[in-house]
Amino acid sequence: MTQTTTRVLEPSDLDAALEVLGREPVANAFVTSRVQVAGLDPWRLGGEMWGWYADGELLSLCYAGANLVPVCAGPDAVRAFADRARRTGRRCSSIVGPAEATRLLWQLLEPAWGPARDVRSRQPLMTIDHPSTTVAPDPQVRRVRKDEMDLIMPACVAMFTEEVGISPMVGDGGLLYQARVAELVGSGRSFARVDDGRVVFKAEIGAATPGACQIQGVWVDPAFRGRGHSEAGMAAVVAYALRDVAPVVSLYVNDFNTAARAAYRRVGFREVGAFMSVLF
Repeated sequence: MTQTTTRVLEPSDLDAALEVLGREPVANAFVTSRVQVAGLDPWRLGGEMWGWYADGELLSLCYAGANLVPVCAGPDAVRAFADRARRTGRRCSSIVGPAEATRLLWQLLEPAWGPARDVRSRQPLMTIDHPSTTVAPDPQVRRVRKDEMDLIMPACVAMFTEEVGISPMVGDGGLLYQARVAELVGSGRSFARVDDGRVVFKAEIGAATPGACQIQGVWVDPAFRGRGHSEAGMAAVVAYALRDVAPVVSLYVNDFNTAARAAYRRVGFREVGAFMSVLF
């Protein structure tokens, strides 16, 4: 019989963990980016990395930090991760990952952790690996400068509140969220179109690895929607990302957001899978 075990990974397990993450570079971009920067030390990583072994071989991971994220996890691994999560108790604000694994993980955890504030059961995962051939990039979309934090923060807060349903300023007064925005701005991964001191469009490259990067936080000022800013802005960000960051650009979007999905398809994105998010 196959012998399986689950344990918290240690810094010495880094190479084995990166091998697992490398099997699906697009789907695993978020976790891979964190591991490549912080390694597997829980303090630097911002959480534990759980590993699932079969006959001594590391086959699956689960990042357990502010998010609970299954990685390359089949049903047996998901059940093992769910058992561990139940024992440790809920410490995360969301469960997010490939839809099939996340759905089973939530089914197993819901009796102990539910109810959730929101469940987004299907979020199409979309990718593009070439500059848009159908939409001209907006030439006014540029990197946000470090001295423009006061300009970009209100747009970031508006986007987060609209997308997640709560303000990122609650709890700690927004300190962690402001630090994350500052990190993206400082690393040159925050982009915006600014007209007369007003952010019209903005987006960030939130996760970046040598194999793939992930766009997040796409937002258009409500007063400027319906004018093509999202398509032209995304075409510009894609061009920056492909040139400077990674050979594949990805994002995931709520399936009910038909306008955004259509806009991304016009830019040239195609659906390659689906994520799922459970929000607490």
